[in-house]
Amino acid sequence: MPDSRTTAPRFGTFGGVFTPCTLTILGVIMFLRFGYVVGEAGLWGALAIVVAAKVITTLTALSLSAISSNTRVRGGGAYFMISRSLGAEFGGSIGVVFYLAQAISVAMYVIGFTEAAVATFPALAAHAQLVASSVNALVFVCVFIGAGWTIKVQYGILAVLVLSLVSFGIGGVMRFDSAILEANLMPRISGLGWLGLLPAFALFFPAATGIMAGANMSGDLADPGRSIPRGTLGSIAATAAVYLLMAFLLAGAASRADLVGGNMIVRDVAFFGPAITLGIFAATLSSAIGSMMGAPRILQALARDRVFATLRPFSVASGGEPRRAIVVTFLLAQAALMLGTLDVIAPIITMFFMVTYGYLNLATFSEAYTQNPSYRPTFRWTHWSMALLGTILCGAVMLLISPLWAALAMLLMGGLHWLLTRRRIETAWGDVRSGAAFDRARRDLLRLEEERYHPKNWRPSILALSGGAGVRDNLAVWGHWLCAGRGLLSLGQVISGNVEDLVERLRAQRRALRAYIAEEGLEAFPAVVVAEDRHAGVEALVQCHGLGAFRANTVLAGWSRDPEHAEEFLDTLVTASHLGMSLVLLHQSERARDEPTWNAPEGRVDVWWRGKHNGQLMVMLAHLLVQNPEWRGRQLRLLRMVPKEAAREETEDHLRGLLAGARITASVRVMVGDDPVATITAESRDSAVVILGLELPKEEEDPMVYLAARDVMLSGLDTVLLVHSTGDAELEV
Repeated sequence: MPDSRTTAPRFGTFGGVFTPCTLTILGVIMFLRFGYVVGEAGLWGALAIVVAAKVITTLTALSLSAISSNTRVRGGGAYFMISRSLGAEFGGSIGVVFYLAQAISVAMYVIGFTEAAVATFPALAAHAQLVASSVNALVFVCVFIGAGWTIKVQYGILAVLVLSLVSFGIGGVMRFDSAILEANLMPRISGLGWLGLLPAFALFFPAATGIMAGANMSGDLADPGRSIPRGTLGSIAATAAVYLLMAFLLAGAASRADLVGGNMIVRDVAFFGPAITLGIFAATLSSAIGSMMGAPRILQALARDRVFATLRPFSVASGGEPRRAIVVTFLLAQAALMLGTLDVIAPIITMFFMVTYGYLNLATFSEAYTQNPSYRPTFRWTHWSMALLGTILCGAVMLLISPLWAALAMLLMGGLHWLLTRRRIETAWGDVRSGAAFDRARRDLLRLEEERYHPKNWRPSILALSGGAGVRDNLAVWGHWLCAGRGLLSLGQVISGNVEDLVERLRAQRRALRAYIAEEGLEAFPAVVVAEDRHAGVEALVQCHGLGAFRANTVLAGWSRDPEHAEEFLDTLVTASHLGMSLVLLHQSERARDEPTWNAPEGRVDVWWRGKHNGQLMVMLAHLLVQNPEWRGRQLRLLRMVPKEAAREETEDHLRGLLAGARITASVRVMVGDDPVATITAESRDSAVVILGLELPKEEEDPMVYLAARDVMLSGLDTVLLVHSTGDAELEV
């Protein structure tokens, strides 16, 4: 079956954009409610309402023009453009709201047609619901046949509309009276002042929403990037002139009572009344047809992008037309016909369109302000400040018109966005979010680079030498715990060999490590290098991994007892320390290694204090550790051994003062003894983790002797973190 994506586009600027936009804008509100707007608001108020509405729609049209000329636009109109800029979550939520607005608009225009029919043929008053349903069915049949035939019909409707406006213009000039004009200059008396115009603005604004009628046909246009800007802006200018002139003529040709009380005042003022009746029928039908054509294409685009799984059946096209979506739109419009009236539906549609316009402006602002290199619109007559102003105006007008409806509209948007975010939708297109994040990160990095480092701002930035994906899970998980969501974690892997021979393996390992990070739910970055040996690889990682303030400041590695690599292991530690890195070495007994990796061991967190050099970082890491959900509620202890009883009380006071100054909750315990190994083993044997300071070996010290001395202390403990600090972390800041 042919698909609308493969069917050749057929429509140009005039037929595909200008005509549907103009017919939708000069529709039911103009003929049936604009007289009421002029009567309530007075001439000055009506002009202000028209100008305000046109300012908002012009700013939105400029944003629409920029985005449509920056990408290859397919079906879906505003939904397609917003989703490709702000992502599937924003696009999906706005797509649903925009679709509902367009579908309910069909009902609004059909109700307008019915009002005109009843006013012309009073005998139909008893059958108004049947008339409305019949017209809705007629619109459905026209659109179901196909867009090509419908566009041709709209040319004839446009001609009828022009004749009706000419008839009104002649009648308005003939009946014009300066005394009537003077009486109609100001708004009706209201205690709210100019805020009293807001209900009239809410009623009028749907008349301005036709700017999307052309964009909704984006998938059927020969050149959307050219036709959408020209056709939309041309239609806004032409219809603005019509509304401004019409307001002037109405204010000078009809009394305020007639304006407010007569829905058919435009017909009454016209030179030839039947022409207005035909114009109303033509305008309402064309607007209904335009919305009935546009709404299904939005639904089809949502379905094709698989944003909502339940919508997938509507992605199918028949003969190039989204006929399944057309049927659903018809049923939704029919439901709205049964439940609403014109005065009720119009403000609801205003909110939905305001939300759509606001997000469209926000999308353009985001693209332009972040200076994304891919943002290269051929339409140049816009600036990010104009898009931002459009966003703010849309939000402000929503709140001014109806805070309740504005809140409900935003709650609907927020709920849909939350639902889509939870689903973690994967899309085949890029969006501005990554560009915006890059721009924010770039600015913040440059700012951090300019500012002097202060210990108060220390955060763990850990390079965990965990090897390939899943090789040393314990180091990856402990790195995650020690960062506690406050720092940065990188998982480092060294591939030994020649980089020219191992390029493909390097790429594969990066992909595997990235997949492992995602599967384990780690907040981490992969860091893989190829080097001649492990020592050279670690040295390269320590020197080069990271950027600016986001370079690693701590190396996390496993404690090694391997005699064959003892010298290399210690050389690596010393090199990392000389390069300004703090060291954290993880030792685990066989029993501890047999436990599931993500299971935090039961017991206390013990920090053995031997002075500020390593002690401040040790306490800081212990504090971060117990911030994790897996460790929350564990007792943190600060312990020290002194050689004499006389020093116990003074040492306890010192440690308590240290903790108070650091604002860290922990208990203090001081023991008297002269055998550190025996004391630590006896006191911390059952602890979840023991944190000890580590002094690096001196140059002349034998590596095996150094390792053996530490192994004696570690042998009686399950999990130990050995910490060597460069002194960056300070507690009392």
